[in-house]
Amino acid sequence: MQEVDFLQFIVENIVTHKEDITIETQDDELGTLLTLQVHEDDMGIIIGKKWATVNSLRSILRLLWMKTGKKINLKVLN
Repeated sequence: MQEVDFLQFIVENIVTHKEDITIETQDDELGTLLTLQVHEDDMGIIIGKKWATVNSLRSILRLLWMKTGKKINLKVLN
């Protein structure tokens, strides 16, 4: 899936524990839900100050949504 590979590439380049990245997908009539889970030491990096990093990831995925026409949502798990 294009959106999973795209998110995987971005997250791999900002976290320390690349081997602990897990991305699950769930498709339904509303679009695709990407569930991201990273190592607990990398959670601060993914969330960012005042949720800035995760909101930026969502904005980037929104651009991909505009290109593909397929709605994409991101959920981050602890």
